[in-house]
Formats: sequence, structure tokens, C-alpha cells
Amino acid sequence: MADSMMSKAATMEIPINSNGDSRNLAEDDSLEQAAKIQWSLREKVGSPTGLRDLQQVMVSGPNLNETSIVSGGYGGTTEGIIPTSSIKGSNMHHGSSNSSMTAEEATRGVAVEKFDIMKKWGLNTYKCTKQMISERFGRGSRTVDLELEAQIEVLRETKRKYENVLHLARALTNHFYSMVQTQHALGDTFADLSQKSPELRDEFGYNAETQKLLCKNGETLLGAINFFVSSINTLVNKTMEDTLMTIKMYENARLEFDAYRADLEELNMGPRDAVTMARIEAAQQQYQIHKDKYERLRSDVSIKLKFLEENKVKVMHKQLLLFHNAISAYFAGNQQQLEQTLKQFNIKLKPPGADKPSWLEEQ
Repeated sequence: MADSMMSKAATMEIPINSNGDSRNLAEDDSLEQAAKIQWSLREKVGSPTGLRDLQQVMVSGPNLNETSIVSGGYGGTTEGIIPTSSIKGSNMHHGSSNSSMTAEEATRGVAVEKFDIMKKWGLNTYKCTKQMISERFGRGSRTVDLELEAQIEVLRETKRKYENVLHLARALTNHFYSMVQTQHALGDTFADLSQKSPELRDEFGYNAETQKLLCKNGETLLGAINFFVSSINTLVNKTMEDTLMTIKMYENARLEFDAYRADLEELNMGPRDAVTMARIEAAQQQYQIHKDKYERLRSDVSIKLKFLEENKVKVMHKQLLLFHNAISAYFAGNQQQLEQTLKQFNIKLKPPGADKPSWLEEQ
């Protein structure tokens, strides 16, 4: 162990000043000096104090992190010395540059993808606008399904008429609500006067009871009318509107289909060179894609129109029967029939003051 430690120490203390040239006198001096150092260390190791000194030298030796790599062989100039810390820094810089290049490539890929999307959207918008203008000025042809177009027009006309019914029913509700509130206030006034006018107590009392009965029946009729309005509103603004949204998508698909069809026909009438044939093949693919989309949406519109008609008949049959029976019972003064009508259609009236917040909610 002592011999190995002495050899390490000797190696650490030997200065390297040349490239191994045996004719250099400086090298001979160095070798001679090394031999002397090795001999002196051998003598020191023989004693306990010498061994401790050698161990201290080994512990306090040079830090490997601060060592240098000498280029150019032995005895090279200091210009060829490269600190190891600079190697670590260069590796870290190389890793960060790789990550930055990867992020830059990803960003460039996203930008290219967005550019392609905008390019396709712009080309599609141009073709559709051109087709729409051609149709308006009578220079372009359009695909027409006469039966389906007639059904769509009937639906739009029906929606306009049902919107008018909804508007009038809401107006009737508002006016009738005002009348019921007036009857309620009038009944309270008659009841108060019957208490304060002994000579007209009976007369005021009769009228107070009549107004309260009319007010109660009016609230029952308001419940029926509100249910009627709610059902018509759902039919017009949800069910019919959903079908019209599908019709709008179908009409847009029809316009795109005609635009790409016209583009393909225009290319087929041109020359048949290599470039044109490639464009014709691409146009044929786009034409087939938009044709499939058009036919699929046309089938969806036909199915929705059929189901809408069945649903409309079912809903309106129930609501018109409710409206007729409730109005007839109210103006006939038949309170039992009016209440029976509401039970028949599962209409539950809110108790008076149900819309008002409780005292706990007001706190």
C-alpha cells in the first residue's frame, strides 16, 4: 500500500515540460529531480510521521473538477489547455439548443397546419361565393329536389303562422292576468266596504264573493293558458328551429356540392395535359366528398321533416283540446269542469305566493 501511494505521489509531482524528446536536457533534469523526490518520499514513508504527511498530500490533492486537458502532447503551451468546466457548459448548451430547436419545429408545424386550414377555407369560400353569384344572375345551374324544397317551404310558412299564434296567446295571457289582478283587488275592496257600510253589507258581500270566485277561476284558466303557451313555444323555438338548422346545413352542403361540380365540369372542358389531369383528379375527389355530404344531409332533412310533422300533430291535438275545454268551462262558469280539465292534462297550479321568496330567503 505504501509503495502504491508513493508511486501516485511521485506521479503527481512530476512536471511534464516536453513531448518526450530524449535529446532535451530539461527532460533529463526532470527525471533526475523525480528520482530524488521518489527517494526522499521512500525515506519519509518509513516513519509514521512521513506516512501521515503523504496521506495529507493525497487528501489535499488537486480537484478533478478543476483539472485541465492538455492538447498538443507533453510540454504543450497553455493555449491548448481546455478546462473541464467548459466541456460541461458546452454539453449543457448543446442540450438546451436541441430542446429549443424541437420547440421551434413544433411551432413551425402548428403554423403550417393553420396556414393549410386557412388556405382550404379561403378556397372553399371563393368557390361557394362564385357559385352563389352565378345562381343569382342566372348563369349557373343548381341542384334542386322539388319535393323536399316544397316541404321546406311549408315548414317555414307553418313556423311563421305558429309564431303568430304564440304571440297572440302571450298577449291574451298578459291581458287576462291583468284582469284577474283587477278582480282580486275589486273583491278585496268590496269586502272592506261590506264591513264599513252596514246598510250595504249584503250587497258588497255578494259582489265580493263573486269577484273572488271569478278570480279563482281566472287563476285556474291562467294555468291552462300558460301550459298552452309553453308547449307552443317549445314546438316553435326548439323542435322546428332544430329542423331548420339542419335544413340550413343541407342548403350550405348543396351550395358547396354545386360549386365543386361546376369546377369539375369547367376542368373537363379544358385541355388534357399532365397538370390538368392532376387537377381533374383532385377536383373529382372533392366533388365526391361534397356529394356524399349533400346526400347525407338531404336524407337527414327528410327524416326530420317526417318526425316533425308527426310530433306537431300530436302536440297540437292535445294543446288545442286543452285550450278549448278550459276556455269553455271558464266562460260557462263551470268550475268543476275547469278543474277537471286541468287534472286531465296533468297541470298543477302553483299555490298563491309560491313565486315569492320565503322569509328565510329574504334575510
